[in-house]
Amino acid sequence: MIRYTPQESLSFASFESAFGRPLDGNNRWVKLAQALPWDEMAKIYTSQLNARMGRPGLDARLVLGCLLVKHYLGLSDRDTLSMIQENIYLQFFVGYRSFELAAPFDSSLFVTLRKRMGAHQFDQLNRLIIEKAQQIKKK
Repeated sequence: MIRYTPQESLSFASFESAFGRPLDGNNRWVKLAQALPWDEMAKIYTSQLNARMGRPGLDARLVLGCLLVKHYLGLSDRDTLSMIQENIYLQFFVGYRSFELAAPFDSSLFVTLRKRMGAHQFDQLNRLIIEKAQQIKKK
């Protein structure tokens, strides 16, 4: 089963901070979250998943966000999840609606996610992100 929260339902203004202060709109993770084509990326990721069978999976934005954080920061699987658990801006980036104390999932799941995605889907995501980056650069 596929889970995905559409991009328009996750807004910067509605993120609930546990610290009583709004997030800084100039933070790099907020800007990147707003710039990425999440809906298109989710379509690529979920193209290999069965929408009717199986246990409900993790939200596509969470999975893609965690993979992006991991590769962008060059972290291990465990360190990626710890970093997301500790950082409110990374939690916004991966699609949380409010600050959470728990890690998004167990680090062993990264292996399954990488296998599920495969090289073809990973290449599609890379092309999409590069295309979006080039469009932003032209502005």
